Amino acid sequence: MPEGLDVQALLVEDTRGRVVVGPVDLRVPDGGVMALMGPSGSGKTSALLAALDALPPGLLRRSGHVRWRGAPVPRGRGGRRWRLTRVGILGQDPASDLHPLRSVASLVADALPLGTRRENTEKVRVTLTRLGLDADLLWRRRPRELSGGQAQRVALARAIVGDPELLVLDEPTSGLDPATVELVLDVLEQRRGRPNRATVVITHDRGFAARVADTLIDIDEPGAAHRSATGVLASRTPHGSLALGLHGIRLIGPDGRELLEESELAVRSGEAVAILGPSGSGKSTLLRSLAGLHPPARGSLSLDGRPLPTGYTDRTRESLRAVQLVGQNPVGVLNPAQRVGTALARPAMVLRGLTREQAVAEVPELLRRVGLPAETAGAYPGRLSGGQRQRVAIARALAARPRVLLADEVSAALDTASARTVLDLLDTLRAREGLAVVTVTHDREVAARADRVLTLDPERRTLLPASPRT
Repeated sequence: MPEGLDVQALLVEDTRGRVVVGPVDLRVPDGGVMALMGPSGSGKTSALLAALDALPPGLLRRSGHVRWRGAPVPRGRGGRRWRLTRVGILGQDPASDLHPLRSVASLVADALPLGTRRENTEKVRVTLTRLGLDADLLWRRRPRELSGGQAQRVALARAIVGDPELLVLDEPTSGLDPATVELVLDVLEQRRGRPNRATVVITHDRGFAARVADTLIDIDEPGAAHRSATGVLASRTPHGSLALGLHGIRLIGPDGRELLEESELAVRSGEAVAILGPSGSGKSTLLRSLAGLHPPARGSLSLDGRPLPTGYTDRTRESLRAVQLVGQNPVGVLNPAQRVGTALARPAMVLRGLTREQAVAEVPELLRRVGLPAETAGAYPGRLSGGQRQRVAIARALAARPRVLLADEVSAALDTASARTVLDLLDTLRAREGLAVVTVTHDREVAARADRVLTLDPERRTLLPASPRT
Protein backbone atom coordinates (compact mmCIF):
# COMPACT_ATOMS: atom_id res chain seq x y z
CA MET A 1 0.00 0.00 0.00
CA PRO A 2 1.48 3.41 -0.93
CA GLU A 3 2.53 5.71 1.84
CA GLY A 4 0.36 8.70 2.61
CA LEU A 5 2.53 10.39 5.24
CA ASP A 6 6.14 9.27 5.57
CA VAL A 7 8.29 10.83 8.33
CA GLN A 8 11.86 9.58 8.75
CA ALA A 9 14.42 10.26 11.50
CA LEU A 10 12.62 13.34 12.78
CA LEU A 11 14.52 15.08 15.59
CA VAL A 12 13.25 18.13 17.50
CA GLU A 13 15.43 20.20 19.81
CA ASP A 14 15.01 23.38 21.78
CA THR A 15 17.21 26.44 21.26
CA ARG A 16 19.72 25.10 23.80
CA GLY A 17 20.23 21.93 21.79
CA ARG A 18 18.31 19.69 24.16
CA VAL A 19 16.36 16.87 22.52
CA VAL A 20 12.59 17.32 22.83
CA VAL A 21 11.60 14.28 20.78
CA GLY A 22 13.21 11.88 18.39
CA PRO A 23 14.56 10.62 16.26
CA VAL A 24 11.24 9.06 15.30
CA ASP A 25 9.77 7.46 12.19
CA LEU A 26 6.06 7.81 11.44
CA ARG A 27 4.37 6.17 8.48
CA VAL A 28 0.65 6.39 7.73
CA PRO A 29 -0.48 4.40 4.67
CA ASP A 30 -2.88 5.87 2.18
CA GLY A 31 -6.34 5.47 3.75
CA GLY A 32 -4.83 4.58 7.12
CA VAL A 33 -5.36 5.84 10.67
CA MET A 34 -2.38 6.05 13.05
CA ALA A 35 -2.60 6.68 16.80
CA LEU A 36 0.35 8.37 18.49
CA MET A 37 0.65 7.67 22.22
CA GLY A 38 3.10 8.31 25.02
CA PRO A 39 3.37 9.92 28.45
CA SER A 40 2.66 13.59 28.97
CA GLY A 41 5.70 15.62 27.91
CA SER A 42 7.10 12.91 25.64
CA GLY A 43 6.85 15.17 22.58
CA LYS A 44 3.90 13.69 20.70
CA THR A 45 2.50 17.07 19.68
CA SER A 46 5.95 18.47 18.90
CA ALA A 47 6.67 15.52 16.59
CA LEU A 48 3.52 16.17 14.54
CA LEU A 49 4.01 19.93 14.45
CA ALA A 50 7.60 19.39 13.30
CA ALA A 51 6.40 17.11 10.50
CA LEU A 52 3.99 19.86 9.40
CA ASP A 53 6.68 22.57 9.76
CA ALA A 54 4.49 24.32 12.33
CA LEU A 55 6.63 24.27 15.48
CA PRO A 56 6.21 27.19 17.91
CA PRO A 57 9.12 29.57 18.60
CA GLY A 58 11.83 27.98 20.71
CA LEU A 59 11.67 24.55 19.06
CA LEU A 60 13.60 23.48 15.96
CA ARG A 61 13.39 20.53 13.59
CA ARG A 62 17.04 19.60 13.64
CA SER A 63 16.82 16.73 11.17
CA GLY A 64 14.43 14.44 9.39
CA HIS A 65 12.58 14.05 6.10
CA VAL A 66 8.83 14.38 5.56
CA ARG A 67 7.01 13.20 2.45
CA TRP A 68 3.37 13.26 1.48
CA ARG A 69 2.41 10.69 -1.14
CA GLY A 70 6.03 10.41 -2.18
CA ALA A 71 6.76 14.12 -2.60
CA PRO A 72 8.78 16.16 -0.05
CA VAL A 73 6.67 18.42 2.13
CA PRO A 74 7.97 21.98 1.69
CA ARG A 75 9.08 24.15 4.58
CA GLY A 76 8.64 27.86 5.28
CA ARG A 77 6.07 29.72 3.21
CA GLY A 78 5.57 26.73 0.94
CA GLY A 79 4.84 24.55 3.95
CA ARG A 80 2.20 26.98 5.14
CA ARG A 81 0.45 26.85 1.74
CA TRP A 82 0.65 23.05 1.82
CA ARG A 83 -1.01 22.95 5.25
CA LEU A 84 -3.79 25.33 4.21
CA THR A 85 -4.71 23.28 1.14
CA ARG A 86 -4.18 19.72 2.35
CA VAL A 87 -4.29 19.48 6.14
CA GLY A 88 -7.04 19.70 8.73
CA ILE A 89 -5.78 20.19 12.29
CA LEU A 90 -7.47 19.97 15.67
CA GLY A 91 -5.05 21.48 18.17
CA GLN A 92 -4.36 20.48 21.74
CA ASP A 93 -6.29 23.49 23.11
CA PRO A 94 -9.17 23.82 20.61
CA ALA A 95 -11.14 26.40 22.62
CA SER A 96 -8.22 28.84 22.49
CA ASP A 97 -8.03 28.41 18.69
CA LEU A 98 -11.57 29.77 18.21
CA HIS A 99 -11.64 33.53 17.68
CA PRO A 100 -13.80 34.92 20.50
CA LEU A 101 -15.61 37.43 18.27
CA ARG A 102 -16.52 35.07 15.44
CA SER A 103 -19.73 33.06 15.21
CA VAL A 104 -19.74 29.27 15.01
CA ALA A 105 -20.91 29.43 11.39
CA SER A 106 -18.09 31.70 10.25
CA LEU A 107 -15.44 29.82 12.22
CA VAL A 108 -16.28 26.53 10.52
CA ALA A 109 -16.87 28.09 7.09
CA ASP A 110 -13.35 29.56 7.16
CA ALA A 111 -12.01 26.13 6.29
CA LEU A 112 -14.01 26.18 3.02
CA PRO A 113 -12.36 28.72 0.72
CA LEU A 114 -13.97 27.24 -2.40
CA GLY A 115 -17.62 26.77 -3.32
CA THR A 116 -20.61 29.05 -3.34
CA ARG A 117 -21.99 30.53 -0.15
CA ARG A 118 -24.99 28.20 -0.32
CA GLU A 119 -22.78 25.13 -0.83
CA ASN A 120 -20.49 26.10 2.04
CA THR A 121 -23.42 26.82 4.35
CA GLU A 122 -24.83 23.35 3.68
CA LYS A 123 -21.44 21.71 4.33
CA VAL A 124 -21.12 23.54 7.63
CA ARG A 125 -24.60 22.44 8.71
CA VAL A 126 -23.99 18.82 7.75
CA THR A 127 -20.65 18.73 9.58
CA LEU A 128 -22.02 20.25 12.79
CA THR A 129 -24.93 17.80 12.73
CA ARG A 130 -22.55 14.83 12.22
CA LEU A 131 -20.86 15.84 15.46
CA GLY A 132 -24.11 15.94 17.40
CA LEU A 133 -24.49 19.73 17.44
CA ASP A 134 -27.69 21.66 16.78
CA ALA A 135 -26.64 23.85 13.85
CA ASP A 136 -29.62 26.20 14.12
CA LEU A 137 -29.11 26.70 17.85
CA LEU A 138 -25.36 27.33 17.67
CA TRP A 139 -25.14 29.07 14.28
CA ARG A 140 -24.68 32.62 15.56
CA ARG A 141 -23.16 31.86 18.96
CA ARG A 142 -19.70 33.01 19.94
CA PRO A 143 -17.14 30.65 21.57
CA ARG A 144 -17.82 32.07 25.04
CA GLU A 145 -21.43 30.87 24.71
CA LEU A 146 -20.34 27.26 24.16
CA SER A 147 -19.61 24.53 26.67
CA GLY A 148 -16.17 22.93 26.62
CA GLY A 149 -17.48 19.90 24.74
CA GLN A 150 -19.31 22.07 22.22
CA ALA A 151 -16.19 24.19 21.60
CA GLN A 152 -14.20 20.97 21.11
CA ARG A 153 -16.66 19.78 18.47
CA VAL A 154 -16.82 23.14 16.68
CA ALA A 155 -13.02 23.08 16.40
CA LEU A 156 -13.22 19.51 15.13
CA ALA A 157 -15.84 20.59 12.59
CA ARG A 158 -13.38 23.19 11.29
CA ALA A 159 -10.77 20.48 10.86
CA ILE A 160 -12.98 18.02 8.93
CA VAL A 161 -15.47 20.21 7.04
CA GLY A 162 -13.18 20.48 4.01
CA ASP A 163 -12.53 16.71 3.91
CA PRO A 164 -8.74 17.28 4.11
CA GLU A 165 -6.25 14.85 2.64
CA LEU A 166 -4.33 14.71 5.93
CA LEU A 167 -6.23 15.01 9.20
CA VAL A 168 -4.28 15.57 12.45
CA LEU A 169 -6.26 15.40 15.70
CA ASP A 170 -4.62 16.14 19.05
CA GLU A 171 -6.64 14.57 21.89
CA PRO A 172 -9.96 14.78 19.98
CA THR A 173 -12.01 13.07 22.71
CA SER A 174 -10.76 14.87 25.82
CA GLY A 175 -13.72 16.23 27.76
CA LEU A 176 -16.35 14.51 25.59
CA ASP A 177 -19.12 12.30 26.90
CA PRO A 178 -19.25 8.67 25.66
CA ALA A 179 -22.07 9.32 23.17
CA THR A 180 -20.09 12.12 21.52
CA VAL A 181 -16.94 9.97 21.41
CA GLU A 182 -18.93 7.53 19.29
CA LEU A 183 -19.66 10.34 16.81
CA VAL A 184 -15.93 11.11 16.54
CA LEU A 185 -15.22 7.42 15.96
CA ASP A 186 -17.78 7.40 13.15
CA VAL A 187 -16.12 10.40 11.48
CA LEU A 188 -12.73 8.67 11.54
CA GLU A 189 -14.17 5.36 10.37
CA GLN A 190 -15.60 7.05 7.28
CA ARG A 191 -12.08 8.22 6.34
CA ARG A 192 -10.54 4.78 6.69
CA GLY A 193 -9.56 3.13 3.41
CA ARG A 194 -10.32 6.17 1.25
CA PRO A 195 -7.67 7.02 -1.34
CA ASN A 196 -5.62 10.20 -0.85
CA ARG A 197 -6.59 10.35 2.80
CA ALA A 198 -4.57 9.72 5.98
CA THR A 199 -5.33 10.41 9.63
CA VAL A 200 -3.10 10.86 12.68
CA VAL A 201 -4.62 10.90 16.18
CA ILE A 202 -2.73 11.86 19.34
CA THR A 203 -4.44 10.35 22.35
CA HIS A 204 -3.99 9.16 25.93
CA ASP A 205 -7.02 6.89 25.63
CA ARG A 206 -5.68 3.44 24.75
CA GLY A 207 -9.19 2.05 24.36
CA PHE A 208 -10.05 4.75 21.84
CA ALA A 209 -6.76 4.16 20.02
CA ALA A 210 -7.44 0.44 19.78
CA ARG A 211 -10.85 1.06 18.22
CA VAL A 212 -9.78 3.67 15.70
CA ALA A 213 -6.19 3.01 14.65
CA ASP A 214 -4.63 0.66 12.13
CA THR A 215 -1.20 1.47 13.58
CA LEU A 216 -0.26 2.52 17.12
CA ILE A 217 3.05 4.27 17.84
CA ASP A 218 4.34 4.84 21.39
CA ILE A 219 6.80 7.69 21.95
CA ASP A 220 8.92 7.38 25.06
CA GLU A 221 9.56 10.40 27.26
CA PRO A 222 13.11 11.76 26.71
CA GLY A 223 13.54 12.54 30.41
CA ALA A 224 11.56 10.74 33.07
CA ALA A 225 9.48 13.01 35.28
CA HIS A 226 9.40 12.47 39.02
CA ARG A 227 6.36 10.52 40.14
CA SER A 228 4.34 11.01 43.27
CA ALA A 229 4.80 8.16 45.74
CA THR A 230 1.62 8.71 47.73
CA GLY A 231 -0.29 5.69 46.38
CA VAL A 232 -4.01 5.10 46.64
CA LEU A 233 -5.24 5.25 50.20
CA ALA A 234 -6.85 2.05 51.40
CA SER A 235 -9.27 3.97 53.57
CA ARG A 236 -10.36 7.56 54.07
CA THR A 237 -11.14 9.51 57.14
CA PRO A 238 -14.84 10.14 57.79
CA HIS A 239 -16.25 13.26 56.17
CA GLY A 240 -16.34 16.30 58.39
CA SER A 241 -18.56 19.35 58.59
CA LEU A 242 -20.26 21.08 55.68
CA ALA A 243 -17.62 22.71 53.45
CA LEU A 244 -19.63 24.05 50.51
CA GLY A 245 -23.36 24.48 50.13
CA LEU A 246 -25.72 25.49 47.31
CA HIS A 247 -29.16 26.64 48.39
CA GLY A 248 -32.05 27.15 45.93
CA ILE A 249 -29.72 27.86 43.03
CA ARG A 250 -31.17 28.98 39.70
CA LEU A 251 -28.42 29.06 37.09
CA ILE A 252 -28.64 30.70 33.66
CA GLY A 253 -26.03 29.81 31.02
CA PRO A 254 -24.04 32.33 28.95
CA ASP A 255 -26.48 31.69 26.09
CA GLY A 256 -29.53 32.54 28.24
CA ARG A 257 -30.71 28.95 28.77
CA GLU A 258 -31.83 27.89 32.22
CA LEU A 259 -29.42 25.20 33.40
CA LEU A 260 -30.52 24.68 37.02
CA GLU A 261 -33.74 25.50 38.81
CA GLU A 262 -33.97 25.60 42.62
CA SER A 263 -31.10 23.13 43.03
CA GLU A 264 -29.38 22.09 46.25
CA LEU A 265 -25.97 20.59 46.94
CA ALA A 266 -24.00 20.00 50.14
CA VAL A 267 -20.33 18.95 50.02
CA ARG A 268 -18.60 17.98 53.24
CA SER A 269 -14.98 18.31 54.26
CA GLY A 270 -12.94 15.46 52.76
CA GLU A 271 -15.73 14.45 50.38
CA ALA A 272 -15.41 14.03 46.60
CA VAL A 273 -18.47 14.67 44.43
CA ALA A 274 -18.35 13.88 40.70
CA ILE A 275 -20.81 15.57 38.34
CA LEU A 276 -21.68 13.90 35.06
CA GLY A 277 -23.95 15.01 32.23
CA PRO A 278 -24.07 15.44 28.46
CA SER A 279 -21.95 18.07 26.77
CA GLY A 280 -23.63 21.47 26.97
CA SER A 281 -25.74 20.61 30.02
CA GLY A 282 -24.02 23.28 32.13
CA LYS A 283 -21.50 21.34 34.20
CA SER A 284 -18.61 23.75 33.61
CA THR A 285 -20.89 26.74 34.15
CA LEU A 286 -21.88 25.27 37.51
CA LEU A 287 -18.23 25.07 38.61
CA ARG A 288 -17.61 28.63 37.44
CA SER A 289 -20.65 29.69 39.44
CA LEU A 290 -19.26 28.07 42.58
CA ALA A 291 -15.97 29.89 41.96
CA GLY A 292 -17.79 33.23 41.74
CA LEU A 293 -17.11 33.73 38.03
CA HIS A 294 -20.74 33.24 36.89
CA PRO A 295 -23.11 34.24 39.71
CA PRO A 296 -26.45 32.40 39.81
CA ALA A 297 -29.66 34.23 38.95
CA ARG A 298 -31.12 33.24 42.30
CA GLY A 299 -30.11 31.36 45.43
CA SER A 300 -27.15 31.45 47.79
CA LEU A 301 -23.83 29.75 48.54
CA SER A 302 -22.18 28.92 51.84
CA LEU A 303 -18.63 28.09 52.89
CA ASP A 304 -18.06 26.29 56.20
CA GLY A 305 -21.63 27.14 57.14
CA ARG A 306 -21.21 30.89 56.57
CA PRO A 307 -22.62 32.91 53.64
CA LEU A 308 -20.33 32.98 50.60
CA PRO A 309 -20.81 35.89 48.16
CA THR A 310 -21.88 34.63 44.75
CA GLY A 311 -19.52 37.00 42.89
CA TYR A 312 -15.75 36.70 43.31
CA THR A 313 -15.28 40.48 43.46
CA ASP A 314 -17.28 40.48 46.71
CA ARG A 315 -15.32 37.65 48.31
CA THR A 316 -12.66 38.19 50.95
CA ARG A 317 -9.08 37.08 50.39
CA GLU A 318 -9.69 34.15 52.72
CA SER A 319 -12.78 32.93 50.83
CA LEU A 320 -10.95 33.34 47.50
CA ARG A 321 -8.16 31.19 48.89
CA ALA A 322 -10.61 28.61 50.20
CA VAL A 323 -12.37 27.91 46.89
CA GLN A 324 -10.09 27.24 43.93
CA LEU A 325 -11.02 26.31 40.36
CA VAL A 326 -9.01 24.21 37.91
CA GLY A 327 -10.68 25.02 34.59
CA GLN A 328 -11.05 22.90 31.49
CA ASN A 329 -8.57 25.02 29.53
CA PRO A 330 -5.31 25.70 31.44
CA VAL A 331 -4.07 27.89 28.61
CA GLY A 332 -6.60 30.51 29.65
CA VAL A 333 -5.31 30.83 33.23
CA LEU A 334 -1.54 30.59 32.74
CA ASN A 335 0.13 33.83 31.68
CA PRO A 336 2.22 32.94 28.58
CA ALA A 337 4.83 35.57 29.56
CA GLN A 338 5.21 34.23 33.10
CA ARG A 339 7.42 31.30 34.06
CA VAL A 340 5.81 28.36 35.82
CA GLY A 341 7.63 29.09 39.08
CA THR A 342 6.21 32.60 39.19
CA ALA A 343 2.70 31.34 38.43
CA LEU A 344 2.91 28.82 41.30
CA ALA A 345 4.36 31.26 43.82
CA ARG A 346 1.80 34.00 43.22
CA PRO A 347 -1.25 32.34 44.92
CA ALA A 348 0.76 31.73 48.09
CA MET A 349 1.89 35.37 48.14
CA VAL A 350 -1.46 36.98 47.27
CA LEU A 351 -3.88 34.67 49.09
CA ARG A 352 -1.80 33.29 51.96
CA GLY A 353 0.40 36.30 52.67
CA LEU A 354 3.74 34.50 52.22
CA THR A 355 6.87 36.42 51.31
CA ARG A 356 8.27 35.87 47.84
CA GLU A 357 11.10 33.77 49.25
CA GLN A 358 8.69 31.57 51.21
CA ALA A 359 6.39 31.11 48.22
CA VAL A 360 9.24 30.29 45.82
CA ALA A 361 10.58 27.72 48.28
CA GLU A 362 7.29 25.79 48.02
CA VAL A 363 7.38 25.51 44.22
CA PRO A 364 9.59 22.38 43.85
CA GLU A 365 7.35 20.41 46.21
CA LEU A 366 4.21 21.54 44.40
CA LEU A 367 5.68 20.34 41.12
CA ARG A 368 6.81 17.04 42.62
CA ARG A 369 3.36 16.34 43.99
CA VAL A 370 1.79 16.57 40.53
CA GLY A 371 4.55 14.47 38.96
CA LEU A 372 6.65 17.21 37.33
CA PRO A 373 10.41 17.75 37.76
CA ALA A 374 11.62 20.83 39.65
CA GLU A 375 13.18 22.33 36.51
CA THR A 376 9.66 22.84 35.11
CA ALA A 377 9.62 26.00 37.26
CA GLY A 378 11.87 27.75 34.75
CA ALA A 379 9.71 26.97 31.71
CA TYR A 380 7.07 29.12 30.04
CA PRO A 381 3.60 27.57 29.53
CA GLY A 382 3.97 27.58 25.76
CA ARG A 383 6.90 25.19 26.03
CA LEU A 384 4.91 22.59 27.94
CA SER A 385 2.68 19.82 26.67
CA GLY A 386 -1.05 19.95 27.32
CA GLY A 387 -0.73 17.39 30.10
CA GLN A 388 2.10 19.31 31.74
CA ARG A 389 0.10 22.55 31.60
CA GLN A 390 -2.85 20.73 33.16
CA ARG A 391 -0.69 19.61 36.07
CA VAL A 392 0.75 23.10 36.50
CA ALA A 393 -2.80 24.46 36.70
CA ILE A 394 -3.62 21.89 39.39
CA ALA A 395 -0.47 22.79 41.33
CA ARG A 396 -1.35 26.48 41.03
CA ALA A 397 -4.76 25.88 42.61
CA LEU A 398 -3.25 23.75 45.38
CA ALA A 399 -0.65 26.45 46.12
CA ALA A 400 -3.48 28.44 47.74
CA ARG A 401 -4.19 25.50 50.09
CA PRO A 402 -7.93 25.57 49.40
CA ARG A 403 -10.73 24.07 51.46
CA VAL A 404 -12.67 23.25 48.28
CA LEU A 405 -11.19 22.31 44.89
CA LEU A 406 -13.40 22.67 41.81
CA ALA A 407 -11.92 20.52 39.04
CA ASP A 408 -13.21 20.58 35.46
CA GLU A 409 -12.11 17.45 33.54
CA VAL A 410 -9.01 17.21 35.72
CA SER A 411 -7.70 14.09 33.92
CA ALA A 412 -8.73 14.84 30.34
CA ALA A 413 -5.27 15.94 29.12
CA LEU A 414 -3.30 13.40 31.19
CA ASP A 415 -1.83 10.03 30.33
CA THR A 416 -2.73 7.11 32.60
CA ALA A 417 0.29 7.40 34.90
CA SER A 418 -0.02 11.19 35.29
CA ALA A 419 -3.76 10.94 35.95
CA ARG A 420 -3.14 8.34 38.65
CA THR A 421 -0.52 10.60 40.27
CA VAL A 422 -2.96 13.52 40.40
CA LEU A 423 -5.90 11.46 41.60
CA ASP A 424 -3.78 9.82 44.30
CA LEU A 425 -2.66 13.27 45.42
CA LEU A 426 -6.25 14.49 45.72
CA ASP A 427 -7.18 11.38 47.70
CA THR A 428 -4.29 12.10 50.05
CA LEU A 429 -5.31 15.73 50.55
CA ARG A 430 -8.90 14.69 51.18
CA ALA A 431 -7.87 12.21 53.86
CA ARG A 432 -5.15 14.22 55.57
CA GLU A 433 -6.28 17.81 55.17
CA GLY A 434 -10.04 17.52 54.65
CA LEU A 435 -9.97 18.93 51.10
CA ALA A 436 -13.44 18.81 49.53
CA VAL A 437 -13.45 18.11 45.78
CA VAL A 438 -16.19 18.81 43.25
CA THR A 439 -15.23 17.48 39.84
CA VAL A 440 -16.88 17.53 36.43
CA THR A 441 -15.77 14.51 34.45
CA HIS A 442 -16.45 12.00 31.71
CA ASP A 443 -13.66 9.75 33.05
CA ARG A 444 -15.00 6.60 34.71
CA GLU A 445 -11.91 6.23 36.91
CA VAL A 446 -12.37 9.75 38.28
CA ALA A 447 -16.06 9.09 38.94
CA ALA A 448 -15.24 5.75 40.56
CA ARG A 449 -13.07 7.47 43.18
CA ALA A 450 -15.82 9.88 44.19
CA ASP A 451 -17.99 9.36 47.25
CA ARG A 452 -21.05 10.53 45.34
CA VAL A 453 -21.79 10.74 41.62
CA LEU A 454 -24.46 13.18 40.43
CA THR A 455 -25.88 13.87 36.99
CA LEU A 456 -26.84 17.33 35.77
CA ASP A 457 -30.12 16.54 34.05
CA PRO A 458 -30.71 19.16 31.31
CA GLU A 459 -34.40 18.28 30.97
CA ARG A 460 -35.26 18.49 34.66
CA ARG A 461 -32.64 21.21 35.20
CA THR A 462 -31.44 19.75 38.44
CA LEU A 463 -28.75 17.55 40.01
CA LEU A 464 -29.79 13.92 40.43
CA PRO A 465 -27.99 10.84 41.79
CA ALA A 466 -26.36 9.04 38.85
CA SER A 467 -27.94 5.80 37.74
CA PRO A 468 -25.96 2.57 38.24
CA ARG A 469 -25.27 2.47 34.47
CA THR A 470 -23.64 5.92 34.40
